Amino acid sequence: MKLILVGKAAAGKDFLKTRLAKKGFVNGVSHTTRPPRENEINHKDYHFVDKQEFEDMISCGDFVEYMEFNGWYYGQTKRDFDLADVMIMSKDGLDVLPREYRDQCMVIYLDPPRITRIQRLEHRNDINDSIMRRMDTDDAQFKDFRDYDLKVRNEDF
Repeated sequence: MKLILVGKAAAGKDFLKTRLAKKGFVNGVSHTTRPPRENEINHKDYHFVDKQEFEDMISCGDFVEYMEFNGWYYGQTKRDFDLADVMIMSKDGLDVLPREYRDQCMVIYLDPPRITRIQRLEHRNDINDSIMRRMDTDDAQFKDFRDYDLKVRNEDF
């Protein structure tokens, strides 16, 4: 059984993934074309690639799921999916995950209070995105979301 962590921005997906890794879970590493944030490490947090390389991988059928968000691609390759015990996916990525892969997974939806997420986003000081745009986008994206097996509302898990 694989775990997929899904949630809005600053829901604690990376934090929980790190806690699970300390318990022996193998983390999946997604590919993205977005620039690394401060302290992110290539091939540990993401496989950072350029747009052309990502599109070549799409053409070769390398991805289990991928999507474009805010002008950047994100995706999970078949190889990384097979190696992982726990991975982070966007709601859109989960929506396009083929049934044969979804059936191997338990989806955990992290949904802490809005104020907690705002505070975490303020702490990140992400110059590439605005907090309100992310909050509004997440609210629209997760409206009526039900494709999960477990929902976690408390901010400290």
